Amino acid sequence: MKNFQIIRALSASSAVSNIKKESDAMFIAGGTNLVDLMKKNVVAPDKLVDITALDLKQIEFLKGKVSIGALAKNSQVAEDASIKEKHPLLALALAAGASQQIRHMATVGGNMLQRTRCSYFYNTDMPCNKRVPKSGCGAIGGANRMHAVFGASESCIAVHPSDMCVALAALDATVLVEGPKGKRQIKFTDFHRLPGNTPEKDNTLENKELITSVEIPDNNFTKNVHYLKVRDRSSYAFALVSIAVALDLKNNKINDVRLAMGGVAHKPWRLTEAEEFLKGKTISEELFKQAAHLSMRDARGYGDNDFKLTLGANAITEALTIAASK
Repeated sequence: MKNFQIIRALSASSAVSNIKKESDAMFIAGGTNLVDLMKKNVVAPDKLVDITALDLKQIEFLKGKVSIGALAKNSQVAEDASIKEKHPLLALALAAGASQQIRHMATVGGNMLQRTRCSYFYNTDMPCNKRVPKSGCGAIGGANRMHAVFGASESCIAVHPSDMCVALAALDATVLVEGPKGKRQIKFTDFHRLPGNTPEKDNTLENKELITSVEIPDNNFTKNVHYLKVRDRSSYAFALVSIAVALDLKNNKINDVRLAMGGVAHKPWRLTEAEEFLKGKTISEELFKQAAHLSMRDARGYGDNDFKLTLGANAITEALTIAASK
């Protein structure tokens, strides 16, 4: 690891001011992903701006929404009684991510910004367009068991690793950011990018912008929800496929529904077509199978990950069935 400078910011404005002065500087909070990347020389910033002293840790229930500070710890949000009551899908997704020790360190903002766990991205001896643009994608034609089946490109087939983000995409969250040009809001489903020709760009943050909070609008998804994570071992493993399901049921009829997948794309993958198909219909096993088939219709495997085409459909059916039975 190369030498670097670290400074501590005391406000969001000072953090942005400090980082915009340097061409090669990064924010650091929990550091559960960034430190690993620095150790492996995947990233090598000259300066880190420590934002842990910023007043961005609150969980506030406001009129029509909940606001979660970017520095709130994953464990803090997952264990909050009001989050469990009003947004249980988010609590379930957070509990499925990483280990308890990492959840005590990792922040909401950091979780949103974590990089792919593609082995080619982490191995600096291998080609990776995300790490070194225009160097090639080793996963295409290589070992790609963990990789994308939706939204990939000839430049990159890596997947986004977060569980929390899948739930936030399903819950129509909004990201609040602050940067050199001021403050702005980003729809969560627009926050992460597909790879296209620029896979090095994970999200739609502008240069030197800082995430300050995420907001979730009030909803009726307080009972019939489920987060299903299919992985190689029962803990501390990234998803092969994950499904976030939220149903608003009345007399077994679906008034409203949210569906999103993880482990299948460069960003959390919202299943809007399947949502529209399910609305207004009476729950049944056959209905859920039809929705799953519709969801996976445009999926494409790359060899080692072809099994995800079947696994994805089965997981969607199972997650919908479990959510509906609660």
